[in-house]
Amino acid sequence: MAGELKGRVALVTGGASGLGRATCVSLAEAGAHVVVADIDADGSARTRELVADAGGGADVVALDVTDDASRRAVVAQLFEQHGDAFDVLVNVAGIDRPGYVTDIDLDDYRRVMAVNCEGPVFLTSEFIKRVQHLPEGRTADVVHIVSLSALTSGSGAIAYNGSKAGFLNATRCIQRELREKAVTLEDGSERPFPCRVQSVIPAAMDTPMMEQWGIPGHLMMPPSAVADTVRTLLLLHPSAFVPEMQIVPRLEPNFPR
Repeated sequence: MAGELKGRVALVTGGASGLGRATCVSLAEAGAHVVVADIDADGSARTRELVADAGGGADVVALDVTDDASRRAVVAQLFEQHGDAFDVLVNVAGIDRPGYVTDIDLDDYRRVMAVNCEGPVFLTSEFIKRVQHLPEGRTADVVHIVSLSALTSGSGAIAYNGSKAGFLNATRCIQRELREKAVTLEDGSERPFPCRVQSVIPAAMDTPMMEQWGIPGHLMMPPSAVADTVRTLLLLHPSAFVPEMQIVPRLEPNFPR
């Protein structure tokens, strides 16, 4: 894998910890220049150190995925700095605020929806607007980290499960729209839209967000397992894409659910 992403610049949201951090390291190991995006400056700086330790290069940007001005500014800044080399976006950022229907806090619910669904959808929109003019032969990549919770119904998880279900369906809509944007050539063949959107649907990972649920570590995947899956999708032949890939711990107690 070393060097196979050389020359590509990848923006990774939620890069200050957990899966976002593991994804930054994995992509950097494959040669990509990584942009660590988060609201946690200290965590982002630590991720940059880990990328450097792995022999890669990284920048840090402050990005609040729930803020439209922040999304627009970061995308514009990276295209100004890197041009068409900025052709990878990985939407990892996510939060969880447990609550039952009888006691869930409205602000918490809205925050989860904003981080887990609205934010990545509109960040993807900004990115796709920029890469839609890539020349023939170039393919930009977006990878959405969804969750197995998009497919399940969890007690006390209305906000998280609902947001991930919305994000999954939004991803499917985007994939359909991009298919319809293929260009028909004079000979009747088609040229695909110069960006593909793929999604990973992981079950439980051993990350800080999961600590509140008390799941034993041996029943979860390390975030590096999912991060390496993201890297694999980016290296997929440009004629193909993976609409949805489920990845589950081998000891997952309730799978299939």
